[in-house]
Amino acid sequence: MLFRVDPTSTVPLGDQIAASVRRAVADGAVAPGERLPAARVLADSLGVNVHTVLRGYQRLREEGLIELRRGRGAVVTEGASPRRAQLLERVREVVADSRELGLTEEELLTLIRTELGA
Repeated sequence: MLFRVDPTSTVPLGDQIAASVRRAVADGAVAPGERLPAARVLADSLGVNVHTVLRGYQRLREEGLIELRRGRGAVVTEGASPRRAQLLERVREVVADSRELGLTEEELLTLIRTELGA
């Protein structure tokens, strides 16, 4: 699995790391049960702080794509599917677009609730 970060991007490095994993799951390059690189090893290879990698991994845990286990590290969950990863990417894009348009959180949630009720 290839991780890349762009230090000149406005996207935080931890989010870039999470996006790399999300894309790999979405493309089927990483399968459920597969281990991700140890945070310290990945941080060294990318030239970033280990806490930056841990922030990215934490975001993926919150999204249900990985589990973080003491002694085992980061493991892709059984529930992580390419479709779920693709949906998470699209949700992030919708949120970014809504911020760019100046929508409030409540306005975005209203749009989503309306669509869910349709």
